[in-house]
This record gives sequence, structure tokens and C-alpha cells, in this order.
Amino acid sequence: MADPWLNIVGIGEDGLAGLTPATRAVVEAAEVILGGARHHALVGESSAERITWPSPFDALIGTLERLRGRRVVVLASGDPLWFSVGARIGRAIDPAEIVYHPHVGAFQLAAARMGWSMADLETLTVHGRPVEQMIAFIQPGARLLILTTGAGTPGRIAAFLAARGFGASRMTVLAHMGGPEEARFDGVAESWSHEVPAFNTLAVECIAAPDAALLPRVPGLADDLFAHDGTMTKREIRALTLAKLMPMRGALLWDIGAGAGSVAVEWMRAARYARAIGIEPRAERRAMAAENALALGVPRLELVAGAAPEALEGLEAPDAVFIGGGLSRACFAAAWQALRPLGRLVANAVTLESTALLAELQRAHGGELVELSVARAEPLGARMGWKPQRPVVQWSLIKR
Repeated sequence: MADPWLNIVGIGEDGLAGLTPATRAVVEAAEVILGGARHHALVGESSAERITWPSPFDALIGTLERLRGRRVVVLASGDPLWFSVGARIGRAIDPAEIVYHPHVGAFQLAAARMGWSMADLETLTVHGRPVEQMIAFIQPGARLLILTTGAGTPGRIAAFLAARGFGASRMTVLAHMGGPEEARFDGVAESWSHEVPAFNTLAVECIAAPDAALLPRVPGLADDLFAHDGTMTKREIRALTLAKLMPMRGALLWDIGAGAGSVAVEWMRAARYARAIGIEPRAERRAMAAENALALGVPRLELVAGAAPEALEGLEAPDAVFIGGGLSRACFAAAWQALRPLGRLVANAVTLESTALLAELQRAHGGELVELSVARAEPLGARMGWKPQRPVVQWSLIKR
């Protein structure tokens, strides 16, 4: 096993003074120090070779590989394994070659400044990522700590909150925590107007108005929250479909015949870092799916133009597959072959031809075949009556 040669050091606004004696000795003994300009300034004078973050940043691993065998220190803000560079390095370089030196990070400092329990809040980052992804976490009573991507980010988040009926939410920007320039800015979303430093952490206490939009992460959002042309997996069927697809952290869904993207969007909302690829031949529907993904807080939905099975070639292997349109033997065969072990496949059908095909596939491959019927109460003259929706036949199975 290789000896550790790479030290990844978390550092705060108090610089070397805030490090433990052992970690400070590691930094002072380094032959090479790599980090951002702000990190280098925090360390001060040193005889070590200085390297700033490479451009593009993806070149970082190659830069480090070329330094193997020297005493190398990478500087990161706070805890290098919490929304930071340490995890990325650890995926590419054998962890046995790395020693991590954690520091109190922005989340811990922000929670301490706010008096919030870390166990009772959500920690998010929009640093270098789409800001819209925080929308999925706007819930009544939720407390959010967010690493931002610049001075304008709190204002954008305030606008998201106000537009969804959470304008009374309390917001606090904390900047340069732990250093001599520490600053705090308090306000509410609907009237937020502070000019804040670019490097900051945002604390949000979500407060809902009586007419606020309630968008739980449990599948089954109302149909009218989606832009669609009438062809979509409806609310109740969608909830049952996602229960069989089983969204999991970081898992990838293929949504074949994605339409307005309702299944893919709810899959991504249901589990942290869940990903989805929507395969849809019609451009207008792909546009609606992109609109829905942005509005509901999952801007990273990937959309592919084309029809299955041809459009499936070359895609990353999925953990789950939903066939909501374009069902055929060839489509199933391609999706089933690509599906990872323990992957879930769900296919919904409404036409006689498609339901007959599902019955045939179920006899050949097993799984569960059910008919789902939903009726909604609607006015019937002066009274109310049940209006049945078109039945859906659903086939689901797990690849073992």
C-alpha cells in the first residue's frame, strides 16, 4: 500500500492560526501547496511551490498525479469532504495516499451563528451549480443552509421564495465567518435588498403564507403544476408508478416517452442527487419537460431527442426505467439489457394493443401486472358524481 503523500487541509478565515499544531506543521513542511488565491493568502509566506487551481478545473487530478512523490498540500475551505474538493480528489486517487485534515466548515459555523441544530436542517450548495435546484427544498418550516455562488445568489433565492408564497421567510447572509471581516445581513425574502460579499453562506427559515404553494418531495404533485398538452402520467398513477420505480440517492432513471417529464421530475425531487434522462421525440414536449424541471427545482434533467430503442444507444446504464410511451418489444429488450442489476422497470399502457403486449411480456419475464383505476368527483347536474379516468395497466419487475 502506498504511503500518503497528499494532504488535503481545511482552512478557515483565521488562516494558519486556526489549524491544529499537527496540521499547521503539515502545511509548513509542504513542498507544494495548491489552492485558490484566497487560500494562498490565508497561509501567508511559505517556501513551498505555489500552484493555483488549474483551468479548466477538471485538470486538477492530472496536476496532482504529476506531483505524486512530493509533499503536497491542497487547501480547501472548511471541511474538505463536505461539498468540497476533497471528495472529488478521493474518487480519483487512492484514499490510502491521502490524509484529510478537516476544519470547522461554513455549515457548522452558520448553524452556530443561527443557533440551529444541524440535525434539523438541510444543507445545500448552489456554488457553481444551478440555483434553481434549491426550489425543491422550499417547505413550510424548513431551515436551509446554502453555500451560494456569488453576491447575487441570495436575491435570486429571495425571488424564488416570494413567488411561491414564502415571502415572509427569514434570510440571513453570513460572510467571512471566523475572520476579522465577518459580517451578517438579516432580512425577509419579499423585501431583500442587501448588497453582500461574493463569498457567503445563506441561512433561510421558510415561512409559508396561507396561499403558499405546497410542493412536497413525496411523489404525487398536482397535474396543474406541470406545463403539459394533456398527455402526461396523471397524479395518482404517477405516485404509484414512482413507488414501484423506488427513487434512491444518486440513482439514474430513463424516462422513455418522457412527454412533459412529470415522472422524471418527481423522481429527481424524491431523492437527493437522483438523476434522470428523458427520451422524447417531440421537440415541443421536450421544451415543456425542461420548463417543468426548472420550475420544480430539478434543472439538471437531461433530455434526449429521439425514440426508443434507437435513442437509448450510448446512454449511461440506468438504475430504473419507466416506459410511458413508445412501448414495443424492441424498446423493452433494449431497456432491460441496459438496466443495472436490482434495477426496476415499470411500463404503463392504456391501449388494447399495449396492454396485450404487457401481458405477453409478463408471462415471459414475470413481475407484477395490475390494472389501476382512478375516479374523481365532479359536478353532475346539481349534485356530484364520479368521473372515471381511463384505466392504466402497469407492469413492474426487478432485474435480479
